[in-house]
Amino acid sequence: MFTRLLTTLALLFTISATAKPIATKDELVSPLLNGQNIPNISISDINGKSTNLAKLANQKPTIFFFYRGGWCPYCNAQMGQIQSIQPKLLKMGFQIIGISPDTPEKLKESMTKNDLGYQLLSDPEMKAAKAFGVAFFTSERTTKRYASFGVTNPSFTTPEGEKRLVLPVPALFMTDNKGLVHFQYVNPNFKVRAEPELVLTAAKLIKKKVK
Repeated sequence: MFTRLLTTLALLFTISATAKPIATKDELVSPLLNGQNIPNISISDINGKSTNLAKLANQKPTIFFFYRGGWCPYCNAQMGQIQSIQPKLLKMGFQIIGISPDTPEKLKESMTKNDLGYQLLSDPEMKAAKAFGVAFFTSERTTKRYASFGVTNPSFTTPEGEKRLVLPVPALFMTDNKGLVHFQYVNPNFKVRAEPELVLTAAKLIKKKVK
């Protein structure tokens, strides 16, 4: 009985530690900080197969980046920039994981369109975005405007009971080979992303630490 109680308490602690609330606006997100571990969350790959993020991060140094979707031109530009430095990152031992609310089918379109050589994962339920602390409710105006653009992501209910679109603030997290975050870049301005030179510099510093 005591062992079962401890197991239940441990499970509850894990859930509470990984389930961050959706921020009411993009400026109020509370992302993972340096020194914290990648959460034990599973989402789908382009084939619909469940993929555990913590296990991925324990394989080798990892770059996780969150983007809004293949419909976003700034996200496509970012994917291309990361692709351009992929050879250097691979040489340093890193793997690259892109995460968005897009369905596996849309991820495949993005991979083909941008000629990507790294992995994209599907997070329509925003499990990873919430666990990393980068999910936020868009405004009523933005929700309607993006719907008119053809964005068909699932709606989420705000604390006030309104249906809104939830997106991730564009963010990038870099870990060592034990899933520990050493660098993060989070910017509520979706038009601004981490420059390739900054990513490479951070990767070089992390590589020195994990030797």
